[in-house]
Amino acid sequence: MKEILVNSNSKEVRATVLDGGNVSEIFIERINQKSVVGNIYKGKVTKVLPGMQSAFVEVGLQRAAFLHIDDIYQENSDNIMFLDDDHDHMEAETEYQTPQKELAPIEEILTDEQEIIVQVAKDAIATKGARLTTHLTIPGRYVVLMPGYNHLGISRKIENENERERLRGILNDIKPEGFGLIARTVSEGVTKEDLKTDLDYLRGIWKKVSSSMETAAAPSLIYGDHDLILKILRDVTTKDVSRIIIDNKNDFDKICKFMKEHFINSDVAIELYTGEIPLFDQYNVEIEINRVLDKKVWLKSGGSIVIDQAEALTVIDVNTGKYVGGRNFSDTILTTNLEACKEIAHQLKIRNIGGIIIVDFIDMEHPEDRDKVLHSLEQYLKEDRAKTSVVNISPLGLVEITRKRVQENISRIIGEDCPYCEGRGVIKSKITVCYEIMRKITCIANEHKNKVITIEAHTDVADILLTHESEWVENIEKQYNLSIRIQPVNGATHEYYQINVREK
Repeated sequence: MKEILVNSNSKEVRATVLDGGNVSEIFIERINQKSVVGNIYKGKVTKVLPGMQSAFVEVGLQRAAFLHIDDIYQENSDNIMFLDDDHDHMEAETEYQTPQKELAPIEEILTDEQEIIVQVAKDAIATKGARLTTHLTIPGRYVVLMPGYNHLGISRKIENENERERLRGILNDIKPEGFGLIARTVSEGVTKEDLKTDLDYLRGIWKKVSSSMETAAAPSLIYGDHDLILKILRDVTTKDVSRIIIDNKNDFDKICKFMKEHFINSDVAIELYTGEIPLFDQYNVEIEINRVLDKKVWLKSGGSIVIDQAEALTVIDVNTGKYVGGRNFSDTILTTNLEACKEIAHQLKIRNIGGIIIVDFIDMEHPEDRDKVLHSLEQYLKEDRAKTSVVNISPLGLVEITRKRVQENISRIIGEDCPYCEGRGVIKSKITVCYEIMRKITCIANEHKNKVITIEAHTDVADILLTHESEWVENIEKQYNLSIRIQPVNGATHEYYQINVREK
């Protein structure tokens, strides 16, 4: 069984899912970095880009949001792009036909200064603005309401065909005219009455939203989705969650009220944590959050995976490390790769890594070993709520994974680029900086004969100049009649140096 822990205060909310006592997911939301996914805005088009078939829309966020032609509803097309499955909003296989008619170009649909109703499908990530869609959806506990559509869908994670047919029949019975419905994963086994109650709640929300569409000024917020705590209750609290523990009394009361209104016949226990040891320390979650920033993750066997993240691409390298195996080389490689599959799936979830992921498994000679590794990886990724797809493993052991993301990954929320290396991940070595200083001194020496040159540098760099390169310093002084003074600077970075010239 799973447990959900929530640590909250006025500045930050942190939550985690424990599966068998181990951290399987981490969620963090700060007061100045709140997610806007699911929010509906009345926006104003600021610029149409025909070359990219996209437009920028001002909705009141820090920077203009992005709207692509594929995310715009067109009446002559059945092409539908809803909020995706990262938080279990839209994990359904909607039942519609592939569009037969060609989409109109964006310049025929939108114009500058045009007002438009949009919903945020993806938060702003790194330098990119939020991504928008005009396909509006209102997610509830059991169903998702799709205003303006007649489509029905069932969560692809409900695999039992009898249950799928049962839910499809219920949706047909309760579906209001002019609305589409999707049964979410947690709707499995839920009664018709409970689904209808959830639908009535969503229709009430939509009534308020639709009445605001005409009167609201642009840009403005028309509908704000729940905060992180209530989103977790709605989207993460599945049947295998046994209890929720929270350390804030006000949020505890809010959770109890929400559960009473929306979790009909729920057996989930809600507990207020009052222990002296902080909640996340008590359950060893704090350690796991700190590990999110580590590039290297050790495997139990002694092998390791190394995770390198770029803006839209992540590379994961698998190494045998300390593991030497017990039988032969092929078995050692297979064992390490299989163990890495489980850890890779775990790290993608816990760090919320999205985009394209390239995994460099250790090369395997036998095709059957590659098949075992690929099958194992696919099985572990099935446990991920985010939409993932895996490309066949190559003879070199490379696997391409795509994982949908709608929010920034955890490491970027709790970390920032190193101010010393500026995000490169490495800095110049001490000897490299030393030689750079020597080249610059040689370059300017002829212009500053009979003068004093002072070199300010990190203590270690200064030490190299005073010891290993002292002969070079003496030669430069003699050749150009200079006086070179080397001044160590405590607390400076290894790359720091300053060259000053003055008269003797």
